[in-house]
Amino acid sequence: MAVRELSLDAGQRWNARDYAQNGRFVADLAGGVVGLLQLQPGERVLDLGCGDGALSRRLVDAGAVLVGIDASDELVAAARERGIDARVGDGQALALDPTFDQAFDAIFSNAAMHWMKRDPDAVIRGAWKALVPGGRFVAEFGGAGNVAQIRRVLHAALGRRGIDPDAVDPWYFPRPRAYRARLERAGFEVREIALHPRPTVLPSDIGAWLRTFAGRFTDALPEVDRAALIDEVQRELQASLSDGKGRWVADYVRLRFVAYKPGLTA
Repeated sequence: MAVRELSLDAGQRWNARDYAQNGRFVADLAGGVVGLLQLQPGERVLDLGCGDGALSRRLVDAGAVLVGIDASDELVAAARERGIDARVGDGQALALDPTFDQAFDAIFSNAAMHWMKRDPDAVIRGAWKALVPGGRFVAEFGGAGNVAQIRRVLHAALGRRGIDPDAVDPWYFPRPRAYRARLERAGFEVREIALHPRPTVLPSDIGAWLRTFAGRFTDALPEVDRAALIDEVQRELQASLSDGKGRWVADYVRLRFVAYKPGLTA
């Protein structure tokens, strides 16, 4: 079958209720990267990809003067309901906002930057511009090998339907060496960067995970065909990611780093 090329200009669609039900583990498992932030009360923090604000709220409660940005109107609305100063914005366009110039002591990001695939260097340039000298960029996102089994099965399922999966795949999962090089080219001093395999128990089955996190793949099909795609992917992953008793584990691998913008206070 000839592969039909398809490109989706719209980003991943998010539903705040689904995210709260099926994705709360994203914030719950962020202790490692939050610890690396070493937040001091009163510091100005930009939460890059703040989502529904659950983790932002923890940082504010710990003393951060925080601004959150996210590309999803619906998730930003949910963050505002938590009392977060959240704004709709593109993490790949930070450098274009003059109000962010040297406005933050730290930039924090959890489970967001792998969605910023179009121009990862623009994300880094924007972070550099937004930080004061001596400021730090602390983040965790999907790294090389993240959800590799899920991704492989999704790609194969779309290919069988005549759709080019690479054209709709929204994820950017770099290796540490490659991402370190990007940070250093922008001028950052990388203090640490490493992959962290983290098999993650899901709150429901893989179908719920796909409906929440794989919208770019399913949206490549007419709505009437999407449930069949999800069912097919779930069946193919049953043997490798499920214990057969309803417990599903996603094959997460995270890339975590701490980088500083040189300055007197670094």
